[in-house]
Amino acid sequence: MSVENFTQLVSKVTQKIAGLPVDKNLQTLLNETFPADSQVFKDIRNAIEKGIAEGWMCQYENGGVKYGRVVKPTPVLNNCSIDVVEMADCKGMHHGHSEGEIDMIMPIDPNAKFDGHPAGWLVYEPGSAHNPTVSDGKAWVLYLLPNGKIEFTK
Repeated sequence: MSVENFTQLVSKVTQKIAGLPVDKNLQTLLNETFPADSQVFKDIRNAIEKGIAEGWMCQYENGGVKYGRVVKPTPVLNNCSIDVVEMADCKGMHHGHSEGEIDMIMPIDPNAKFDGHPAGWLVYEPGSAHNPTVSDGKAWVLYLLPNGKIEFTK
């Protein structure tokens, strides 16, 4: 698996949502179109597992959170970036989303939740903020950030 192949894989999702508002309707669409048991969801999850094992994904660590920007904003992803994190029963750094955040939640431990949500998609609207939190085990989360925008709070 290469970064280029991974980008093409994720572009199956970003092509479907291109031009749509980043809101709860988008969350519903993603969960209906690419549910956790869909082939696209499984393929992305498998690619993340390989990327982490190969060392080019989640290559940084801080406070028990493994993370990394995999792809900068690109037209192939409709100007979204891709970040991937691995978290286990912890809270990440508070941050805001001026343009929103689209999260793909992949529990490693079956009961793990991200911000209280199980496997699937979670969308934060523009102007929102949170402390990303994984509970009840370990999970991977893929973040699609429009224009790569994220504002960490000090």
